[in-house]
Amino acid sequence: MSTTFNYNVEQFADLRILRFQIPEFESLPLKKKMYLYYLSQAALCGRDITWDQNGRYNLWLRRVLTLVYETTHVTCATRDEFIRFEVYFKRVLFSGGFHHHYSTDKLTPELSEADVSFLINHLSVSQLDTLGVTNTNELLAKLRLIFWDDTFMFKRVCQDPDKDLLLHSSNNFYRDVTQTEVENYYQTKIDSSIENPVSHGLNSRLQKQNNQLVELVWSTKGIYGEALTQIVNWLRKASLVAENPEQVNYIETLCQYYETGDLKLFDKYSIQWLQEHKGDVDFVNGFIEVYGDSLGYRATWESLVNIKDNAASLKAEVISEYAQWFENQSPVEARFRKTQVKGVSMKVISAVMLGGDCYPTSPLGINLPNSEWIRELYGSKSVSLENISHAYHQASLTAGVVEEFTYSIKDVALHSTYGALADNLHTNLHECLGHGSGRMLPGVKQDDLKAYGSVIEEARADLYGLYFMADPKMLELNLVPHMDVYKVQYNSYLRNGLMVQMARIQKGKNIEQAHMRNRQLVCKWVLEKGHADKVIERKERCEGKTFYVINDHEKLRHLFGLLLAEVQRIKSTGDYEAARHLVETYGVVVDADLHAEVLQRYGALNVAPYSGFVNPVLTPVLDSDSNIKDVTVTYSEGYLEQMLRYGTDYGFVNDYDSM
Repeated sequence: MSTTFNYNVEQFADLRILRFQIPEFESLPLKKKMYLYYLSQAALCGRDITWDQNGRYNLWLRRVLTLVYETTHVTCATRDEFIRFEVYFKRVLFSGGFHHHYSTDKLTPELSEADVSFLINHLSVSQLDTLGVTNTNELLAKLRLIFWDDTFMFKRVCQDPDKDLLLHSSNNFYRDVTQTEVENYYQTKIDSSIENPVSHGLNSRLQKQNNQLVELVWSTKGIYGEALTQIVNWLRKASLVAENPEQVNYIETLCQYYETGDLKLFDKYSIQWLQEHKGDVDFVNGFIEVYGDSLGYRATWESLVNIKDNAASLKAEVISEYAQWFENQSPVEARFRKTQVKGVSMKVISAVMLGGDCYPTSPLGINLPNSEWIRELYGSKSVSLENISHAYHQASLTAGVVEEFTYSIKDVALHSTYGALADNLHTNLHECLGHGSGRMLPGVKQDDLKAYGSVIEEARADLYGLYFMADPKMLELNLVPHMDVYKVQYNSYLRNGLMVQMARIQKGKNIEQAHMRNRQLVCKWVLEKGHADKVIERKERCEGKTFYVINDHEKLRHLFGLLLAEVQRIKSTGDYEAARHLVETYGVVVDADLHAEVLQRYGALNVAPYSGFVNPVLTPVLDSDSNIKDVTVTYSEGYLEQMLRYGTDYGFVNDYDSM
C-alpha cells in the first residue's frame, strides 16, 4: 500500500474520517473486478435496512436533515446556525440514525429552537408535504422530541439489568412488547432438545397484532422487500462471474433465503460458505450480528466485500493449522474444550466495500458464522482486515496517544517497533482461536446469558488471544520475531482497557458498549487479582498524571488464563448469574476521577476518539455495446459527498415510519 496515500479525510465532533486503499486493484483480471463490483453494489443496497433497524424514525429524520442541508448549504454556509447543524447532520449520517454509534445514547445537536426554526423556515410547502407536515411549527414540534426530549427514545440499546431492556431500547426490532413477553415467547418456541436449531428471531421484527406476538419476516416479499430484491439482483449478477461453482451455490442459497426468510436456508448458506476456500474474493451479506438487540435475538444487516491478501495470509493460516494444538493447551477445563476442532480457517483480507452495520465503522477482524452448532460441527472462518488495520495505524502515527498514556520511553519505542504486528496477531488469535474455541454443554442455549452474552463472548476471544500470544509457540511458528511482541500487546491492552477507552465515554456516564465492557472487565479483574503481587502497578508522574505499569508479564499471563477458564465455564454452562456478576462488577462502572483526568489529557491531543471510513468508488467502464470492459477505483470522494450520494442512489426503504 502506498506510503504517500492520504488516509485522513476530515475530523468533526468526536469523529475522524479516514480512507483505505484496495491494494493492486488495477492489476486484477476483468472478471474478478466485475465480481467485486457486483458484490459491492449488493453491499450498498442494504444501507437503509440498517438505518431503519436502528430506529423507526431514522429515515424520516435523515430526509428532514437532507432537505434542510440541500436548501440552505449555499446561502447559509457561513452562519453559525448552519455550521452547528452540519456537524449534527454528519454525526447522524455516521451513526445511521440519531443515536451515537458506540454509546447508543441519543445525539443532541448544539442548536437552539430558534436556530432550528431559522433553518427549517427555508423549506417549501412541497418539501414539508414530503415530510408529512403542513407547516414548520408542526415540524419543529416533532424535531423537539428527537433533539431535546430525554424521555423520547433516549437509548438505542438498553443494557441496564434493572430496567425492561425492550421498553427502554429504541431500536426497531420490537414493537409494543415487553422483555418478559419476549422471553416467555421464545421459551415456548425454542425446543432445547433439537440438535441443530435455527437462530430464532434473527431476521424478523417481533410485534403485537390483535394482542398476539407475531414475527414479521425481513424478505423480498415482506419487510425491506425492495432493498432485499435489489440485493438479490446484484448477487445473482455476481454469481455469473464468480470464481468457482461453490461460490455460485452459496450465493444462490443466500438469494433463496432472502426471498423466503427461511432460517434453515440461512444455515445451509452458512455451511456452504464455510466450506468454500478456493477463491480470493469473499463477502459477508446478511442479518449477522446481534449486538443491537439487548436480548441477542435479532441481527442488524451488514455487508463486507473483500479480497484475500495472499502474502499476509501465509502466517495467519499457520494459526488455523495448529488450532487443535491451541485448543488442547487451553487453560480451560477439559470438558469445555473441543475434542476435535473442525473447519477452522484464517486468512488476511483487504476490504473492498463496507456496507450496512460495517459502514462507516469497520471491524478489524471477523469470525463467522455465529451459530454454535455450525461452529462445532463445521468450523468457522476468520479474517483480519489488513488494509483497514493499516489505515488506522498510519493515522495513529502522529496522534500522540501512545506517548501520552505510556509510562516509559522504552515502552513507547517498543510499541513503535512492534505495535502494528502485536495488534494484528492479537486480532488473528481473537478471531480464529478465541471465537472458534470451546464448546457448550448439552442443553445450554446460545441466548442463556441474555444481555451479557456478547460481553462474555468478546472477553473469551480477547483472553484467548492474550494468553496464547505469550506462548513460546509464537516463536516456534515464526509468528513473531521476538517475545517482546506479546509484552507490547499486554501494555497496549491494559493502557486501553483501564484508561484510553474512557475518552469515548461522556463525563458521568458508565460503559454501555459490549467490546468496551469486555476490555475493562478483563483489565480490572487482573488488576484486582494481581494486586498483592503488584503484577500491575498504578504510578504517577508529570504533575500527577496516572499510568499503569506491568511489573510481571508472565504472572499477568497466568491471570489471563485463570479468567479465561472462568469465562469459558460461564459460557459453556450458561451461568447467567456469574456472567451478570462479572460484567456488572468489573465491566460497567468507571472511576470518575480517573475518567475526568483521561478526558482532559486526551482532549489536549485534539484527536477524535472514534474513526470511520469513506468507501472507494468502483465505476464500471462500458464499451460501445454497453458491456463492462473495465472497473476503475478512485479515492477522491468526500465524506458528505458520499453520504448524500448513497442517500440518493441506494434509498430502497421507502415505507419507513414518519414522525
